[in-house]
Amino acid sequence: MAKYFLIAGEASGDRHAAALIRALHAQDPSAEFSGLGGDQMAAAGCRLYRHYREMAFMAFVEVLRNLGRIRRNFQIARQALLDEQPEVLILIDYPTFNLKMAAFCRRHLPHTRIVYYIPPKVWAWKRWRVHRIARLSDLVLGIFPFEPAFYQRYGYRCEYVGNPTAEQVTEVIKNEKLKIKKSSSIAILPGSRASEIRHCLPVMLEAARRFTDYRILVTAAPGIEDAYYTPYLREGETLRRDTYTVVREARAAIVNSGTATLETALLGCPQTAVYYLAASRLLRWIRWAQPLVFQIRYFTLVNILSGRETIRELVANDFTADKIAAELERLLTDEAYTKNMLAEYEHIHSLLGSQPSAETAAKQILALTSLR
Repeated sequence: MAKYFLIAGEASGDRHAAALIRALHAQDPSAEFSGLGGDQMAAAGCRLYRHYREMAFMAFVEVLRNLGRIRRNFQIARQALLDEQPEVLILIDYPTFNLKMAAFCRRHLPHTRIVYYIPPKVWAWKRWRVHRIARLSDLVLGIFPFEPAFYQRYGYRCEYVGNPTAEQVTEVIKNEKLKIKKSSSIAILPGSRASEIRHCLPVMLEAARRFTDYRILVTAAPGIEDAYYTPYLREGETLRRDTYTVVREARAAIVNSGTATLETALLGCPQTAVYYLAASRLLRWIRWAQPLVFQIRYFTLVNILSGRETIRELVANDFTADKIAAELERLLTDEAYTKNMLAEYEHIHSLLGSQPSAETAAKQILALTSLR
């Protein structure tokens, strides 16, 4: 009987970890699962020691305010690992926390194999982390087709197992319920964390309200109660939890940068991406400094994969209601512009392929454990 310990620190990681648990269980029915994550992991049969709601802190100030809780999360995770003594520790993104846990596991549980499934985006920034990830991990399983070549440049190995977002969207689109016509609506995807929603949603709504002929549909994140959104919404503005349906039926979307931009692209909805940065007035130089600080030209997965600005990125000082509204106007009226965008979406989908990511990752993990 194999024991697996998984750590996911946010909603998307929870979803991907749950799919992996189901795939592992299908191939190893006697397996046991525990870890830190969310409701979807618990529903898949994982014993939770901590919910990601207690772990998702982003901004520097937010981290400082919650240092006590962060220390407590580390204590809980370390003790849980020692208690469980798993054969395999599986890390899902969430780099700052997970890399520390990997180092702890190496020191105190030398016989536990460490798998990084969905490694941090070191090809985008903090490239030096590639060495630590590779040296602490027995197996690195990437979800972007260019990641194996990136790791190989540094002398390390990474396996591409397929993209879980592409896989999930493909399965959902096959569902007859999502074969729907476009409606006169604008979708707003304000993010998965409370701090993101607080900073982004008011500006996104201000821009969308200028298009009075369109309904405004706001998507709610897992783990965030409806009541959190209520103060921001006006009469006629609807909160929905069926995100994929909302995006599929919308004429255009305003999306907080992250995995949601890729989901929106794969669902075939024209979009603009936004990203809030604290003290953005001090960051007017960000586009100039980007090649020095980051190793990529773009912030969104859509543009990174396509290699050009397929969707407009409104970051820092560009994240204003006026600029969002101007881009929305173009998305809603310029057919040639959106046609080119949709064609690029199709290209991105073909790059990601149709490999079943969780199933492929599970086979790699089981092969690793069989080598012991």
